[in-house]
Amino acid sequence: MIEEISVWSQIEPLLPRVRKPAQYIGGEWNATIKDPADVDLSWLLVFPDAYEVGFPNQGIHVLYEILNERHDVMAERGYCPMPDMEVQMRAAAVPAFSIENHLPAGFFDIIAFTLPQENIYTNVLNFLDLAGIPIRSNERHEGDPLVIAGGHAAFNPEPMSAHIDLFVIGDGEEVVHEISDAVMQAKSSRASKQQLLGSLARIQGIYVPSFYEPEYLPDGRLRGTFPRHPAAPARVTRATVFDLDAYPYPKKPMVPLTDVVHDRLAVEIFRGCTRGCRFCQAGMITRPVRERSTETVRTIINDGLQESGLPEVGLLSLSSADHSEILELVGAVADDNEATNVSVSLPSTRVDAFNVTLADELSRTGRKTGLTFAPEAGTERMRRVINKTVTEEDMLATARASFAGGWHHMKLYFMCGLPTERDEDVVGIADIADKVAEQGKIAGNRNVKVTASCGAFVPKPHTPFQWCAQDPIDETERKLRLLRSSVKSRKVKCRVHGGWAAQLEGFLSRGDRRIGPVIEEAWRLGAKFDQWGDHFDPSLWKQAAETCGVDVSWYTQRERDRREALPWDHIFAGVEKDWLWADWEMARAGRDLDDCRWGPCTDCGTHDLGTTTECHEISADTKIALPLVMGPQR
Repeated sequence: MIEEISVWSQIEPLLPRVRKPAQYIGGEWNATIKDPADVDLSWLLVFPDAYEVGFPNQGIHVLYEILNERHDVMAERGYCPMPDMEVQMRAAAVPAFSIENHLPAGFFDIIAFTLPQENIYTNVLNFLDLAGIPIRSNERHEGDPLVIAGGHAAFNPEPMSAHIDLFVIGDGEEVVHEISDAVMQAKSSRASKQQLLGSLARIQGIYVPSFYEPEYLPDGRLRGTFPRHPAAPARVTRATVFDLDAYPYPKKPMVPLTDVVHDRLAVEIFRGCTRGCRFCQAGMITRPVRERSTETVRTIINDGLQESGLPEVGLLSLSSADHSEILELVGAVADDNEATNVSVSLPSTRVDAFNVTLADELSRTGRKTGLTFAPEAGTERMRRVINKTVTEEDMLATARASFAGGWHHMKLYFMCGLPTERDEDVVGIADIADKVAEQGKIAGNRNVKVTASCGAFVPKPHTPFQWCAQDPIDETERKLRLLRSSVKSRKVKCRVHGGWAAQLEGFLSRGDRRIGPVIEEAWRLGAKFDQWGDHFDPSLWKQAAETCGVDVSWYTQRERDRREALPWDHIFAGVEKDWLWADWEMARAGRDLDDCRWGPCTDCGTHDLGTTTECHEISADTKIALPLVMGPQR
């Protein structure tokens, strides 16, 4: 059957005409190949970006293994062809295809897009169009695939609501089985698509946008988004996996045959974060903290390295050094791999959770290349506003000890344009970068360099900053120029980025259904791969917004008040809106909030997700109330 429907014979002649042809051929070690004739349901898991960017995505690898472990389901992967390949495909009438069997995307029962960020929305439309599938849900026929989407950007599903049949809000490990069973039942009973969507809408974590309708006030603000179908709940609650040890993936990591951005064995050591950084959407929408046991992590790593031979292990989470047994864990992994060339890395960590002992454990199996930290702001006042409770002395002490221990390169990540920011806060970024570089001299290590990267702040849904205004482009550019001119040390390299790219991200992040036509128009004008600097063309978005009569600045540069309905209010990510508003008030007052994992519970709402256990593993028995009288929301 595969030979009858595969488009490989049409793809192969195109490969000599494009750059990096290896990204289209498949054949990776540990890829799963099934015959469609042997299964009852087929999934196409799509990362809407180039193969080299999308291949390392851990979420797709995990769902791929989970689905393919079922005898009645097959899952294959899809990626967006780069522009040179797309030109060849359209000229030869070759549809978007899967990597494993090179099956047309339209063949699959389900096409599932992962949306880690908003600026890949036009790639989703382009993939569907290249597959010959109508880009709007209401124009698809009964025989077309069910188009679904998940990922962090799905927590505000409204901008893409006209194009996606259903969104998965939250963790996917369990809900993909429920979706599979419901779709197979619908196929066997010959149910209509509307009947299928009705059954799917009853599953926790599933949002069917066609079952809801927004209402607007005379001044253009949103009044609310309301269910219009008996199966649709008034509020969609996030799907949450509470026991990560029950999902010890990846078991057989795939190994690419060409270069990808991260060529490593990625192992998630815990999910969630209670640090409470007010700008961080990921930290708010993934609560509660759920750790994998050291034993499970070691098993995943040892089996994964045996199966793959990959050169590096990445211990992943939002702040990996916060794992309650991180020293023991890293030490055990280092012991297991001390006689090998495998290196171990913590791609995400905090200054106040990091120490040189941990750094030395990490370097036992690899070279001392560099350390990366994200202070985010240049002054302690600004860090209190964003609840990034890292002091300057924390930063300098860590730098001094690291440089004394033989580390030579430190990367620092900052943001400008944060709420209440002043020019002295921007200059403070340069000051702290200079002071970090100076620690090398103090530590007797003169061969040091510091890279300070600063981007424009973008307010995100489901965070305390979801109400705040975003800086205009010219103000962002002024602040970035001020930053660059304020760096004094020759050992500091300053990298900045912002401008229209950040404004577009803010527009797509907090938009409602009325911006959907802008996304579609921008795509029709040629907007694709907007996350790639050499492909991003702001003029296309400006023209699209003007054509659709949409004011981008109304969505980005306008501060919301407490009573305004937000486009994502009907999506419950785990933290209540009242709690977020109270934390926003604390931010404006310059007050920080303790990490509830190590102190009293702040009653953010996570218990409402359905767990019967504590929402953090280390907690006081008491709760603290945020300093605000919080009434009901309209």
